[in-house]
Amino acid sequence: MFLNHLYRNVLTGFAFAMAATAAFAEPAVNQPAPLFSGAAADGSTVNLADLRGKTVVLEWTNHECPFVVKHYESGNIPNLQKDAVAQGIVWLQVISSAPGKQGYIDGETARKLNAERGATPTNTVFDPDGNIGKLYAATNTPQFFIINPEGVLVYKGGIDSIPSADIEDIAKAENYVSAALAELAAGKPVTQSSTKPYGCTVKYPG
Repeated sequence: MFLNHLYRNVLTGFAFAMAATAAFAEPAVNQPAPLFSGAAADGSTVNLADLRGKTVVLEWTNHECPFVVKHYESGNIPNLQKDAVAQGIVWLQVISSAPGKQGYIDGETARKLNAERGATPTNTVFDPDGNIGKLYAATNTPQFFIINPEGVLVYKGGIDSIPSADIEDIAKAENYVSAALAELAAGKPVTQSSTKPYGCTVKYPG
């Protein structure tokens, strides 16, 4: 009887662990992108489901991270945003920094920062509890996810091939995000659909 009780406890614990893992499992390329909604910098609520029919870029960001600073001060990310938005792509910055942690800001500050940096994302989504970040298993800033008009995740990973905070490396690196968007626009499959992100860790709660 003790063994039966122990066996049931082990099975229950295993099932709970599997459920927890599934809840925060890393999203798979060529599978439906996890749906979410979140408060945005302009006071609206962004629902991913409402964006079906459009290509969507999710950019995890933290304005205080040196790796993010590199790509904004150089104009690299702002130029990507400008080109993408001009093509009708929805570009969403996502900020998963928790209150009191590096990178946490409010809507007014986000809008001011983007204006100062020449950044033109479609919107900025706030994720202070980390739920969206964990849904996508986001680990770094900057980190990118690209979703096609059918709602399928077609790219996840880093911005480029040289993991450094040196601006001079941008010109030498292969830009994975621009390459993926170009292939997608041409109706081609994304050649490098999953790459290793680099940068600062996402500043989740806890």
